[in-house]
Amino acid sequence: MASGIFAILDDIAMLLDDTAAMSKIAAKKTAGLLGDDLAVNAEKATGFHASRELPVIWAITKGSIVNKLIILPITFLLSAYLPWLIVPILLIGGAYLSYEGVEKVVHMLSGHHNEKVAARETSNREELLQQEADKIKSAVRTDFILSIEIIVISLSVVIEESMAVQLLVVSLIALLATAGVYGLVALLVRMDDAGFHLIERARGHRGLSAALFKEVGQLLVLSLPYVIRLLGLVGTVAMLLVGGGMFVHNIDALHHALSVLPALLSDLLMGIAVGAIVLGAVRLLLHLRPTAK
Repeated sequence: MASGIFAILDDIAMLLDDTAAMSKIAAKKTAGLLGDDLAVNAEKATGFHASRELPVIWAITKGSIVNKLIILPITFLLSAYLPWLIVPILLIGGAYLSYEGVEKVVHMLSGHHNEKVAARETSNREELLQQEADKIKSAVRTDFILSIEIIVISLSVVIEESMAVQLLVVSLIALLATAGVYGLVALLVRMDDAGFHLIERARGHRGLSAALFKEVGQLLVLSLPYVIRLLGLVGTVAMLLVGGGMFVHNIDALHHALSVLPALLSDLLMGIAVGAIVLGAVRLLLHLRPTAK
């Protein structure tokens, strides 16, 4: 009996060792995408009233957890029985991200973005809550697509391992993606609170420490609007990079045709091209819809 228990413990220890080793490899392979995920979702989770920032981030986080609970079993089933469907799903997701990225660029260049901000500031409470709900839904949709790629890439790292290792590694990476990304987003959007806290602490100190607390606090408070704007720009570029990358890395002809360009540039150009095509198609359909009636 004792030897059987030790054998089980030994198997568990080996499984955990394998999981830790493969998780490191999977984390390295998805690190770039996790950075893009952070930029995209930070941009999606900002722009709300200060009192609503954390509730909104928590709502998006819960949506992200639900996304991964849906994606994980479906990905394992597709990998086992319909592996050829994974690439088309990634391409559809890439088209959506590229479309969102190009649409944001068009809005910024046309000035519609500023009009939306002004409208949001003057809207009544019901409209503000509706806009908040719409932005949460958009963030959860984007998270769904990014989660698919994170999970698929993680699975590709451990595809030759046992099912137990696959489940543990991919689930761990998925959990870290949600906790890490939205934890950092929460810290970023509360920079001003941290700054005000340091300024308040400076009043109870004297000398160099008081000056240091005050300077750092003021820096955090004053830099937040610029950080938010930067996140918006970086998030838009990240959507184009991820969306274009799904096409470049999953279609051999495109990969070879663009191999002369730096990887980031090829992904960005492909994201812009795909996004422009989808945006044009969407606007054409919207333009023809009244005529069709």
